[in-house]
Amino acid sequence: MRIKRGTMSSKFTYRGYTLQQLLEMPMDDFIKLLPARQRRSLLRGLNEEKRKLLEKIRLLKSGKKSIVRTHIRDMIIIPEMVGVTIHVYNGKEFVPVTITEEMIGHYLGEFAITCKKVEHGEPGIRATRSSMYTPLK
Repeated sequence: MRIKRGTMSSKFTYRGYTLQQLLEMPMDDFIKLLPARQRRSLLRGLNEEKRKLLEKIRLLKSGKKSIVRTHIRDMIIIPEMVGVTIHVYNGKEFVPVTITEEMIGHYLGEFAITCKKVEHGEPGIRATRSSMYTPLK
């Protein structure tokens, strides 16, 4: 959420808290700020895969690791992850996702689109099999 205040530059806040306040906040207090689905998911705890992903992100922030690739699209973005580029699998390839402040509370999979726009060919040349033999105009 961004708040516009006239001509002054806006400062990022998530539900009234700055990024610095979110980073200093205990995880239990941060979870209370999330929407219901994300809150319920985090209250149930992180499974082993998500814990490993968080450990890899911490290694990346400390400089010991260079790249993080993951298939875990249902990981909720927490303030600790801001500033990191994670390569998220979309079913075909790994899409680089740079995490910004505005992404907090969303899922990783929302930023790695799984389907792309359909672009049909023209009749004749570059056509599909069924329309290949239509006369050229």
